[in-house]
Amino acid sequence: MGNMNNYKSENPDSQMKYNRRDFIKKMAIGGSTVILFGCRSLAQPSGGKAKKTLTYSMILADYSKCTGCRTCETVCSAYNHKQMVNGEVLPGLGNPHYSNIKIYSYNPDVDIPVACAMCPDNPCIEACPVASDPKTGRKALYRDEKTLAIKNDLNRCTGCGNCVEACRDQRAGVIIPNPETNKPERMCTLCNGDPQCVKYCPYGALSFVTVSPGREFQGVPADMIAKELTKRWYSIQN
Repeated sequence: MGNMNNYKSENPDSQMKYNRRDFIKKMAIGGSTVILFGCRSLAQPSGGKAKKTLTYSMILADYSKCTGCRTCETVCSAYNHKQMVNGEVLPGLGNPHYSNIKIYSYNPDVDIPVACAMCPDNPCIEACPVASDPKTGRKALYRDEKTLAIKNDLNRCTGCGNCVEACRDQRAGVIIPNPETNKPERMCTLCNGDPQCVKYCPYGALSFVTVSPGREFQGVPADMIAKELTKRWYSIQN
């Protein structure tokens, strides 16, 4: 990520000076960047031996660069909701409502991009009550073999909502149930390994990186991050 500048009040009489990098270091455990919104340890010890670990790639956010323009929402929606026109598959209309990444904006000016945190402990999958398929080992919710992004098998999903509750209670609550079927939606697909939100962010606020096994990142809801940023950047106590 690029260097983060100190925030200084435009008021010359003010003595406020806040270092955003220092804040991010405190928010990220074991790293210098805030993960969106992070994950727990990738390596889990068992019986004195470490289990086989997976290397996760995920979207990172530099909150000091995000302007809340919502370009990420538009390109995400267009890519993941393509339309068939005269037999040709084209990008969708880009309605932000259907985006898998969401921008939460606060006052004073703080904008927080929220997407699937790729949690290695899989709280949403663990909460799924559907029995694992004997051949694939998958529940209704499972990880894509290529990207490890969370996917949902609509044919097996019962619409119970357990995954939605697990994501909301243990993480940032990015899974949204379909209003008609109650089946989970809005999980980040990582766009088959080429996230469009990262590709088209005009300010370089998003990046797509591989997180090395063993690093730990604490999942933090948008409201809590915004509260902390507001306090540190604008010296406002909530």
